[in-house]
Amino acid sequence: MPSSLQIKDLQLFRQSEQLLSIDEHIAGGNILTVMGPSGSGKSSLLNWLTGTLANDFTATGTVWLNDKNVTHLPAHLRRIGVLYQDALLFSHLSVAGNIAFAMPKGNKKQRVEKIAQSLAQVGLEGMRDRHPDNLSGGQQARVALLRTLLSEPKAILLDEPFSKLDTQLRMDTRQLVFDQIRTHKLPAIMVTHDQSDAKAANGKVIYVGQ
Repeated sequence: MPSSLQIKDLQLFRQSEQLLSIDEHIAGGNILTVMGPSGSGKSSLLNWLTGTLANDFTATGTVWLNDKNVTHLPAHLRRIGVLYQDALLFSHLSVAGNIAFAMPKGNKKQRVEKIAQSLAQVGLEGMRDRHPDNLSGGQQARVALLRTLLSEPKAILLDEPFSKLDTQLRMDTRQLVFDQIRTHKLPAIMVTHDQSDAKAANGKVIYVGQ
């Protein structure tokens, strides 16, 4: 069955102020871009989707993943991956350790092989034992992407993930992330301030807080 992420009749409030009203269906491999000024509720939308909405916000509506209502599931059971502005790698773990951290438990040899294959796919061959602090920003972004993908999410959220990269690196990393989303046929939502991100995503764009 093709994967999909559906937001049904979301109304998001901060205290009594309504920030968002969204009703969207995202098919696997598609990227919905959400744009708007700071404070318009973009990050709160992602928090609501992952089940981590702050206490001063309230929301009505439901989240459906592959036709299953996950609105009331705790965050760790939703299987929604997130890529942030910062790679947020664990400095006490190697590159391989960071990627393995979120992987489903299973055959250790197979997990090691999968990590090696994935590193090679994103141009990080031979870096599995490297310390993450010794990687460039672009390399850290790729490790963060692999950690998210190998956790086998059913959908992926992008929270300004390219905003700290310089122009060429931003384009290369963005292309890699979007290619992986399409290859894995994951429904995705991207929050960004950058029109070039929205154009590269080549999907529907919605504006909030206008």
